[in-house]
Amino acid sequence: MKKCLLGALLGLAISFAAPVAMAQNTDATMQTVKPDEVVWKEHPFLKGVQTYFLMGDPTKTGLIVQISKLPPHYKIPAHTHPYSEVITVLRGTYWNAMGDDMEHGVELKPGCSFVLPAGHIHHTWTGDEETITQATFIGPAGVTFVNPDDDPRKK
Repeated sequence: MKKCLLGALLGLAISFAAPVAMAQNTDATMQTVKPDEVVWKEHPFLKGVQTYFLMGDPTKTGLIVQISKLPPHYKIPAHTHPYSEVITVLRGTYWNAMGDDMEHGVELKPGCSFVLPAGHIHHTWTGDEETITQATFIGPAGVTFVNPDDDPRKK
């Protein structure tokens, strides 16, 4: 419970006070982001998911902070990333199943986080409500679906 609370406070602090594009901010001034100012964009290949980047360019090397808004009952098939990542649930319910136990997941509520090592197989899904997550990783972004037929970029 303490980890979830700490994660919630950290996630909220970052999500509402972090720079929109710190990597491009050359005047070294603080920028703030308020929820009503966010411009959501369609995820490049996860149809129905909206996203924005608080920090970094996902096509380049560097720290990336990505916020994603997923619809209810949304499933992301088993996949891996070439980097470690930290996922924090900001709103809604997010499930994560990892490794050998791909049938049973861990339910994560706002403030809860999970850390995945590079190359770790996992799949995720949302609960009955819209869910917002924050992903933090070192780019460039990358994903490999365990079953190539599940890759939405090929559809």
